[in-house]
Amino acid sequence: MTTHQFKVPATSANLGPGFDSIGLALEKFLYIEASESEQWEIRFQDDFLKVLPDDETNLVIETAIGTARKYGLEMPPLRIFMGSEIPLTHGMGSSASAIVAGIELANHFCGLNLSEFEKVLRGSEIEGHPDNVGPSVTGGLFVGYYKDDELFYNTLDLDGLEIIMSVPDYEIDTKAARGVLPEMYPKEDAVDQNAISNALLMSMFAKDFRSMGRLMMKDRLHEPYRRELIREYEPIRQAALGAGAYATVISGAGPTLMTVCDRTDSVRVLESLKSVPDCIHECIRIYKKI
Repeated sequence: MTTHQFKVPATSANLGPGFDSIGLALEKFLYIEASESEQWEIRFQDDFLKVLPDDETNLVIETAIGTARKYGLEMPPLRIFMGSEIPLTHGMGSSASAIVAGIELANHFCGLNLSEFEKVLRGSEIEGHPDNVGPSVTGGLFVGYYKDDELFYNTLDLDGLEIIMSVPDYEIDTKAARGVLPEMYPKEDAVDQNAISNALLMSMFAKDFRSMGRLMMKDRLHEPYRRELIREYEPIRQAALGAGAYATVISGAGPTLMTVCDRTDSVRVLESLKSVPDCIHECIRIYKKI
């Protein structure tokens, strides 16, 4: 009986104005060990995961079964050992990591031989947008567009940066976070967002991190609305910028906040962030796929 072991990285999506299109892979992981069995079974290695279903309604298993059927095959039942460093419903891609894990299980146990592009495409079909599933597959910085089964993406290394995640002790449901967003935006906001996003990408490619940080904090589509759900938003941003960080933005739908700084400044920025209570503040490297 063969055992398949792998890990899927956490992600931080949006990065300010990159709403539903830009994501970053982080060195926190969902760990999977799976082998064929007579029936489906999940054994959770971490207590906080035990709120999840341990049967075929689990997102990992649902995705594996659905992906196999998409290619005209049936998944064999598996015994899965699952551990994770990714907090649930905190804006660090826990659902995306489960989707990518399910795709990988179908790919391995059904011999699909999917390419990286096909894995990102399948994940985008399930999630509806590529900014979380994409970097979970590719690593690094991911910029993508998906609609009507059409996918475009590219990746980039952001060498020299350190990421500090500030995780509050409460959750924000993704549906609630999307519920605060307006149905329509003023034309002026749409035009500004387009220009900000274009300039942000150019600064990333140029490794102009100071400009990148300023542009990351100019979002017009989601942060002005979601910041009201996160009581630590202003204190964390002030502490981070005061210590020399490039930017602090909402990670995914929140409530986690992501601070970006130069690696040489990370100790000072982290110490400043520790002044904000009721959060876990942690330096995390950007994950690069080997």
